[in-house]
Amino acid sequence: MEEKEAGIVTHYFGKISVGIIQLKDSLKIGDKIHIKGVHDDFTQIVESMQIEHSPVEEAKQGDLVGIKMAQKVHPNDRVYKIIEE
Repeated sequence: MEEKEAGIVTHYFGKISVGIIQLKDSLKIGDKIHIKGVHDDFTQIVESMQIEHSPVEEAKQGDLVGIKMAQKVHPNDRVYKIIEE
């Protein structure tokens, strides 16, 4: 199992459990991601993703996306895409 840095958390909306991520790599619905930071370390599947409040199936490097999070995240947490061989 390999991990590739996909982005960094810039903001978290607690009431709706959505993390805003500045992407350094592409990401799509169904990808498994690993969120790692000072307070956080968990994996989850990307089940919903939005750009500017519009649902998207896939986002590319440089996009700012909102992803529904399984747990609370914090700014500057790293987001890694898990590549399963």
